[in-house]
Amino acid sequence: MTTWAVRTEQEREQVIKIIRGRDLPFTINATKGAPRSIDQNKLQRKWLTEAEQQGDCTAEEYRAYCKLHYGVAIMKFESPEWAEKYDRIVKPMDYKTKLELMAEPFDFPVTRCLSTKGAKKYLDQMYDYFTGKGFTLTDPDNREQQGEQ
Repeated sequence: MTTWAVRTEQEREQVIKIIRGRDLPFTINATKGAPRSIDQNKLQRKWLTEAEQQGDCTAEEYRAYCKLHYGVAIMKFESPEWAEKYDRIVKPMDYKTKLELMAEPFDFPVTRCLSTKGAKKYLDQMYDYFTGKGFTLTDPDNREQQGEQ
């Protein structure tokens, strides 16, 4: 399956050209919004590293916690199909197993599935969590880093 994030009119025209060139029949799925940005991903990783330096968990342990506590709820809101599968397959597991599933080497897909809007909400919740614990994180007011350009 091919996925395109269309953010500009030029990208829209490129996708239309590709569609016109396809042989019939074919199927297209279009989703509102765009996937999280590279800058959002970089900010998340930066904050996890900063949290590791100030806390008592590894960056990966903090990542698993945030994915489970914040990312899952956002994904369930963004994708009913994802929510149904999560509730059927993962929700019955015990808490410790869910945390293990969120981290490497399993790395259950949560944040990589978020839209830019969902990723911003996730980052806001991460920021509130860590600063609420007294951690100092890179200033989130740089909206360019969060994908609000």
